[in-house]
Amino acid sequence: MELSERQSKILAWLKHAGGQLSSQELTDAFHVSVQTIRKDLNELSDRGLVQRVHGGIRLPFHNRNLSFQTRQVINLDAKRRIGQTVAALLPEGATIFLGIGTTPQQVAAALIDHPGLQVITNNLNAAMALCHNPKIETLLTGGRIRPSDQDLMGEDATGFLRRFQVNYGIFGIGGLGAEGELMDFSPEESHLSRAIIENSDLRILVADSSKYLRKAPVRTATLSDTDLFVTDQITPELASLAEAAGIELRV
Repeated sequence: MELSERQSKILAWLKHAGGQLSSQELTDAFHVSVQTIRKDLNELSDRGLVQRVHGGIRLPFHNRNLSFQTRQVINLDAKRRIGQTVAALLPEGATIFLGIGTTPQQVAAALIDHPGLQVITNNLNAAMALCHNPKIETLLTGGRIRPSDQDLMGEDATGFLRRFQVNYGIFGIGGLGAEGELMDFSPEESHLSRAIIENSDLRILVADSSKYLRKAPVRTATLSDTDLFVTDQITPELASLAEAAGIELRV
């Protein structure tokens, strides 16, 4: 089930408010009852998106990622737009990497009518989506299946990616730090993203605005290790980070 418009606005406000909001602030802002806000907050808490505290909510501390089902519905429209933007950039005959996560999955979904590509991926959902386009040749890595994330991981997966040098490397992240740090939730994820970064002519980071200031424990790279960042919103903070990193930022 997708987040409601009000729930999405609560998450955005929570992040820009420094990570904590009171229930009273929310009821006043949305002109709804305490019971209505409580239901929203309980649903957000059940999904692991917020942490309930006395009198309100705060951003949770994450040492592991949210469930795959939750990530599939967070900012879904934004991820679809990101996928369509990236798909339009890819010329016929190009070779690409597609990394893990729900945003690269939406890139794959947007390639349904592409005139032709070679795609190397460990993302099971991306591979299944690409099967619908006979003009795309898809190479799937080996490795250990992560049922919770619906992808392939481990040295077999990373080693397979390192055998290629592709035109475009497309990957997501667990979180984007205030100084432009690209963060992941496990060393395996980090190693795989590093393989994409190091073996691509042009490196495209895809991440919606919910990833900014989101905590994850493993540092993978920095924005300066990418060439293009495709997202759904350009805030002054993101614009400054992109300028400092010397990369292109595109909505």
